[in-house]
Order: sequence, then C-alpha cells, then structure tokens
Amino acid sequence: MTTFPRPRTGPNLADRAGRLAASAAPRRFDWPMLIAVAALSAIGCLLVWSATYDPADPDRALGYVQRQAAHLAVGTAVLLAVAAVDFRVSRAYAPFVYLAAVLGLALVLTPVGETINGSRSWLVLGGLQMQPGEVAKLGLVLAAAMLLGEPRDGEFAPTVRDVLFSLAVLAVPLGLILAQPDLGTAMVLTGTYLGMLMLSGAPVWWMAGLVGGGVLAAFSVWWFGLLEDYQLQRFTTFINPGADPRGAGYNANQSMIAVGSGGLNGTGLLQGEHTRGRFVPEQHTDFIFTVAGEELGFVGGIVIIGLLAFVLWRILRTAGRTEEPYARLVCVGAAAWLGFQSLINIGMTLGVAPITGIPLPFVSYGGTAAVANLAMLGLVLNVHARERGVH
Repeated sequence: MTTFPRPRTGPNLADRAGRLAASAAPRRFDWPMLIAVAALSAIGCLLVWSATYDPADPDRALGYVQRQAAHLAVGTAVLLAVAAVDFRVSRAYAPFVYLAAVLGLALVLTPVGETINGSRSWLVLGGLQMQPGEVAKLGLVLAAAMLLGEPRDGEFAPTVRDVLFSLAVLAVPLGLILAQPDLGTAMVLTGTYLGMLMLSGAPVWWMAGLVGGGVLAAFSVWWFGLLEDYQLQRFTTFINPGADPRGAGYNANQSMIAVGSGGLNGTGLLQGEHTRGRFVPEQHTDFIFTVAGEELGFVGGIVIIGLLAFVLWRILRTAGRTEEPYARLVCVGAAAWLGFQSLINIGMTLGVAPITGIPLPFVSYGGTAAVANLAMLGLVLNVHARERGVH
C-alpha cells in the first residue's frame, strides 16, 4: 500500500498564541536592563524623599514617595501589557497613540490646560494631572518608525516621500508644544527624530539640511524677538551664568553650587545644606540630579550616569540584533529619546546646557513621564524577546 506524506499546514491560532505568549515570557526579558531601570527608580525614590523631606512635616516626603511608587506600579503594569503584545500588532495602533497625543496637546491650549512654571503643558481633569508632551514622545517614535522603517518593495531606505511625511508627523506636535511654550520637550522631540532619521538609512543630505534649517529657524526666532522674556533669560544665563546670579541666573548658579558641594562621596542623605535649605527649586523633578550630586557626591552621580548609559547600551544592542527595520527604529527612537533627555537634564545642572523643564528618566518624580518611559521599554522588551528567536 502506497502512503503519501501528510501535507504541511500553517500554524493554527493556538500555535500563534503560544508563540506570542512565549515572546512575553519573563525568561526572555532583558533582565540586565530591567535591573538597571529598577535601580534607577529606587535611587529616584530615595532622592525624591530627601528633596521633599521636612523635619516639621515628615509625612509630606512620605506622601511624595508613595505617589511615586504608585506611578512606577502603573508604569510597570503598562510595560508588562505592552511587552505581551507583538510589536507588529502594536504597530497598527501607532496612529491612534499619535493622534491621542496630538489631541492632548491641543486640549492643553484650551481652558482645560494648566500653566505651571511659565509653561501651559498640563491637563487637569478633576484630581488627575498629566502632560501630553510625554505621550507625544512615544507617539512620535511609533509614527516615525512606521514611516521611516518600512521601505517599499525594491527600496532599502526611506524615500523622499517617507521623509516628508515623517517631517509632517514631527511638525504637528512640535508646533503645539512650542505654542505652550515648552522648549525642553520640543528639543527632546527634535533630537529623537534626528536620531531616528540618521539611522534609518536616509541620505546624509537630509540631516545636513534639517540641521541647517534648525539653525536658521533658531536665529530667526531670536532676530524677530519671538522668545518669551524668561526663555531669553535662560539662554543668556547659559552663556554667562554669572550675568544675573540673583535673578535669571539663580537656578543655574545654585544647582552648580549644590552639585559641587557634594565632593567625592557626598554629604549623605538628608544632610545636604542646599537641599535642606531649598535653595534649588523643583529638586524632586527637573533638578533631582543636584540632590544626587550634593548628597551622594561624585560617586553617586557617576553611578546614575553609568546606569543610564547601560540602559541605552542594552536598547541599542537590541536594535542592532533585530532584522526588522520598524523594530530597529523603535529601539533607536527609545535610545535617542532617553539619551538626549538625560543629557539635557544632567547638563543643565552642570552648566553645560540651558535650563529646561524636563525630568531625568526613571529618576525624577512624575506620573506621565514614568508611565511613558516604561511603556517605551515594554516595546523594546518585546523586540528583544523576538530577536532571541521567537518568530
């Protein structure tokens, strides 16, 4: 009796579900990166506690730490949810994330928005506060990766049309953020996009043209006096921190004094004179690195920078190992976002970058930022799992 081989069939839904579950299995997570992020978050909670501690009201600092722990718990839940969904499925939702961010940025400019520290960048809905600008960073990475990371048949790099569409995707949230105005978030968005464009395979002349156009635009803004007075003062004090030490240059000078006073090993938690005296504003958010510099010293600052660098290296390592252009650009966007924001935040406390209102990733106090950062890492974890052989 002649027998014939049983025809091979494609994987059924159960097989696909099993592979999807395997891609999110804890053993396939990038545990070194997650441990580094957990360490940064733990250090951040300690610094938030120290920055907000008041001997006359100890519960105040405890409240900040509890809220930060709640932010991290929500962010971790989002990270696990995102990591459990195939990044190729999440790509389908990229336009919705982008549109939600744009809608939030538009609402900020309505009576629903709230002005804090000179920037109308917050949405206040009852007892809930959020910054759509943080969601815009995530939306930009997903949308730009979708446009620049999916060359058409026969193409190996983004076409002119792809780059132009991606520029439009950048221009909409960038314009809304500049209208707030929030120069810090605008700088992060621009730096993130340029990093993605540079590694997308687009011709070098695109980068040269955009950088040249950016310089021309910055000059035009200054020439026609489009900057607000406080923004102009920030750039003036960046160029010459001693120009107005009691006025516009106060924050820059006090932050450098706080960092420098820590020496090699720091004064110890709750022992920093500048931190205890509240000489530096917003120390639990934008200027949290000054607490690290003063109370943990040079050693503590280097540990934080080293952990951040390690996280970036793990993300870029995942990007280099994946063969899918979309996934690679998602990882590149995550690294550019976190790296550029960390550089600006730490740089402004050391006097090598202008003062901007952006938090230090995984360390500063904040809800929307923590959730957005961890959601981005969830996508990187998903790419990492599939890079290790789950297809």
